[in-house]
Amino acid sequence: MADDSSTSRFKAEMPQIPGIAREASHAPRHSAITLLSLIAGVIVFGVVLLFAVRWFNHSRHIASTHLEPTPQLEVPAAPPDPKSLMPHADSNNPVIAQISELAQPWSSVDFFIRDLTSGENVPATIVRLPSGSPTSASGYWAFSRKPPYGDCDLEYVRDLNALRTGYDFQQAKHPLVGNPCSHTLYDPLQTANLPGNIWIRGAVVQGSDIRPPFGVEIKVQGKQILAIRTE
Repeated sequence: MADDSSTSRFKAEMPQIPGIAREASHAPRHSAITLLSLIAGVIVFGVVLLFAVRWFNHSRHIASTHLEPTPQLEVPAAPPDPKSLMPHADSNNPVIAQISELAQPWSSVDFFIRDLTSGENVPATIVRLPSGSPTSASGYWAFSRKPPYGDCDLEYVRDLNALRTGYDFQQAKHPLVGNPCSHTLYDPLQTANLPGNIWIRGAVVQGSDIRPPFGVEIKVQGKQILAIRTE
């Protein structure tokens, strides 16, 4: 019995290991601090991640803006000036047409020719006459559309109805040359005698103009038609 009592007493009075009770009492506090640190870390990571995503999207938008080409407005090209497409005859290149272009009677070609007196390019027209050989200059008549008097350009009128209504020339049977300002008409098939006994094609058949249009000297060379000089 004495032994058992002493044994029980020894166990009850056995001193505890120092520090165990203190650390156990602080365990809940350490757990709370660790949890708060974890939550704070998650929040900081989330904020950093949010800023990183926003920065990435902003950078990609800037890059795409710089890479996209600026749209170019297509301005339609202006149509060429018809006058620039017409032949311009001068001493270096007097060709104004090919024979094949004037194969039909009363067909015509417009061109420009250098006036040696004024130095300017004046509008002119060559007409295939119904008579004469196409390989000879006699088969054509070329005239300056700059009138001898006045400022209104002459016109080659092939529409017989326009001659009858616009110029009131009821007897029109073939194309004529007209002055739309004075309503004068010139006949390519008729000639007029000018002072000095000079015969020139394009006699006046109606109107007040006193002479035919200025003529243009023509030469046929092979398959080409050349304008040499104005009257």
